[in-house]
Amino acid sequence: MIDYSVFNGKRAAYFTLGCKLNFAETSTLGETLMSYGVTKAKKGERADICIVNTCTVTAMADSKCRQAIHKIIKDHPGALVAVTGCYAQLQPQLISDIPGVNIVVGAQQRSDLIDQICYQLQGCPSSNSHQLPLTSIAREAALFFPSCSRGDRTRYFLKVQDGCNYFCTYCTIPMARGRSRNGSIASMVEQARQVVAQGGKEIVLTGVNIGDFGRTTKETFYDLIQALDTVEGIERYRISSIEPNLLTDEIIDFCSNSKRFMPHFHIPLQSGSDEVLRLMHRHYDTALFRHKVERIKQLMPNCFIGVDVMTGMRGETETYFEQAYEFIKSLDISQLHVFTYSERPGTKALEIPHVVSPQEKHIRTQRLLELSDQKTHDFYQHHIGQTARVLLEHTSRRTKPMNGFTENYIRVELPNQPELDNQIVEVKLEAFNQTQDALCAKLLSSY
Repeated sequence: MIDYSVFNGKRAAYFTLGCKLNFAETSTLGETLMSYGVTKAKKGERADICIVNTCTVTAMADSKCRQAIHKIIKDHPGALVAVTGCYAQLQPQLISDIPGVNIVVGAQQRSDLIDQICYQLQGCPSSNSHQLPLTSIAREAALFFPSCSRGDRTRYFLKVQDGCNYFCTYCTIPMARGRSRNGSIASMVEQARQVVAQGGKEIVLTGVNIGDFGRTTKETFYDLIQALDTVEGIERYRISSIEPNLLTDEIIDFCSNSKRFMPHFHIPLQSGSDEVLRLMHRHYDTALFRHKVERIKQLMPNCFIGVDVMTGMRGETETYFEQAYEFIKSLDISQLHVFTYSERPGTKALEIPHVVSPQEKHIRTQRLLELSDQKTHDFYQHHIGQTARVLLEHTSRRTKPMNGFTENYIRVELPNQPELDNQIVEVKLEAFNQTQDALCAKLLSSY
């Protein structure tokens, strides 16, 4: 029998790697443990329970996961260590062989994690880590586990969808997360109302492939955003990332007229070469991608557009990369999130003959990062002198400036005024800060 009272008085430490979805799910785990009497360990304080939520999007992510596990075991000797997430799904045996790891739970068994921890704290015979069941194959995952949390942030992250049916040649996420699935629109609206009750003003919609929302419930992503837009009390919604072929003109048109859905999109491109896109088995070409960007800018000229790009994919010749670079350079976008391709076991990309050297991958990545810096700088520069509404983020360090984001996702820095935490204020955007990653602003009024 599970005795949740064993959690009372325990301290927990959390370490999350990867996407916003992982952070949302970690936060939900933390809130559940808190409801059973677990407190979050402060900096420098030893924890009784450690949870590591992992990512496996690249080989570097795998390496960072292993480093994080070793570090948390070293920093919290004697703690019960549970590892979950995508890397745990794909490499459970490798993780379970790390001395000090007690529990390994992947996507299919995530809902059992709290109970597994409880059993171990009770000292059940099955607590020997070598006797614990590891994760099942992710493709069998059929359940949708809801999550809507903010963790240490002001913004809430609402998980609307999980899994992916696309199977791009370079990607292991469908193996780690399973097939596309989602909760109902009614459940999402109810969670948004709960955010209002907790004083939240902004929600980021997260998922693995959120534009594919509705496969489980025979609804659509367009239906979802229409319903969420009616929830009184939510000031802002952001769409975390949406595939260009699923970002319909209908969705763009709706967001352009909505007072709650912000002028901010994040759209994965991966390559600006049609030949490489075909090798990747992506579901669009550069012409469609350009159309989406131009449509957004036509209706929302000040919209922030972030774009994912991968460098060094197998088959990306020098000619293809130059085509991609020039295409990306020509787009009216605000920022690039640049990934370097890495070999992932079990992926179809390994069958593509042309291999890009590590040195060339680095050069291409740096060129795109420099292009991204220039585009972001130009986007910010264009808004200096304008007024904007900013939602200020919670900060626990009063000696540091407060930060927040405008509606179109410009990072803003203000002198610290704790009473303005989680408040929307009107500011005048004045100049770049010292690190050039935000605009300093003058407070005009608060709401």
